[in-house]
Amino acid sequence: MSAMELPPSGVCAAPQCFSIAVDENNVIPGALKLIKKLRPEWDLRRVKTKMFTEGITNKLLACYMDSGMADAVLVRVYGNMTELFVDRTNEVKSFQLLRQHGCAPDLYCTFQNGLCYEFMQGLALGPEEVRQQHIFRLIAEEMAKFHSIRNHNGCVPKSTLWKKLRQLFDIVKKDVLGVDDAADLRFRADVPTVEVLEQELTWMESYLPTQGSPIVLCHNDLLCKNVIYNESKGHVRFIDYEYAGYNYQAFDIANHFNEFPGINDMDYRLLPSQDTQLQWLRHYLEAYKQIRQDVGAVTDKEVETLYVQVNRFCLASHFFWGFWALIQARYSSIEFNFLRYAELRFKQYIKMKPMVTSLEMPE
Repeated sequence: MSAMELPPSGVCAAPQCFSIAVDENNVIPGALKLIKKLRPEWDLRRVKTKMFTEGITNKLLACYMDSGMADAVLVRVYGNMTELFVDRTNEVKSFQLLRQHGCAPDLYCTFQNGLCYEFMQGLALGPEEVRQQHIFRLIAEEMAKFHSIRNHNGCVPKSTLWKKLRQLFDIVKKDVLGVDDAADLRFRADVPTVEVLEQELTWMESYLPTQGSPIVLCHNDLLCKNVIYNESKGHVRFIDYEYAGYNYQAFDIANHFNEFPGINDMDYRLLPSQDTQLQWLRHYLEAYKQIRQDVGAVTDKEVETLYVQVNRFCLASHFFWGFWALIQARYSSIEFNFLRYAELRFKQYIKMKPMVTSLEMPE
């Protein structure tokens, strides 16, 4: 997905930009060229490296001298053809804006096919941690902080969700499902037809905007591993802002809930229960109101309304990442069963649609 468009903040200076390309399949040599620029005092012969393997969009390498990685520089190399669905210029703007508000690490530089930034100390969470009450409360509060960052010029922002979904759909229609070769038979056998996908997308475009969800600054990709828990400091921080931008509040929360089942061994039995969701949403609304200095306590009606909105926007989240996975299945060099992932997302959409549309908004 291309990042939701952000206005320039007008505050942060542009990061350094180096005309260095890093080989996606052999990251270390190019990463060390960048380290030579960013940390000229380091002895490159003594630089340690660690490749992170959880990512399924980009390659990520840490370069450091300190054994505790306190001085680590992260080198992220963009995945093959990801420019089709990620606006990299907007990603840098997102990074800078979030850093300005204390929500992101330092951005050290950009290079031809990636960027370098500060390593955040802490635990990258998994499905078993995000459901723990003391942690999900911190996540709810941090998301409220994201959502409270106001538009710099006071204008009411617009979501580009539908524009981006249409862009993804067009790529899927033309370059994935529309390619007449042997591989295409796999897609056609296991994924809804182009006609069904377009019909459902058109329905969502008319239905979801009527749900009354406000437009706020969203992360838009809050999978478990994008949440870093620092136990000693008692906080969480979000990482990876490729998709950050203005979107429906309920989409961002729904998208996070949809990540509770995990990625590699996705199990939808791990979706948060209604009780867990209501607790999460109350924590979120309390923090959101406090940050925005809104008057009045959070009411049951407000929590229940957000619950319905979030569950309905889960549908858009499934389509979003279903499209994304189909495109990745065609182009990515990362070892991951993207096609199976797409199948599961569309299957869950079909299962959830009658359930969430039957929910009643509180009077």
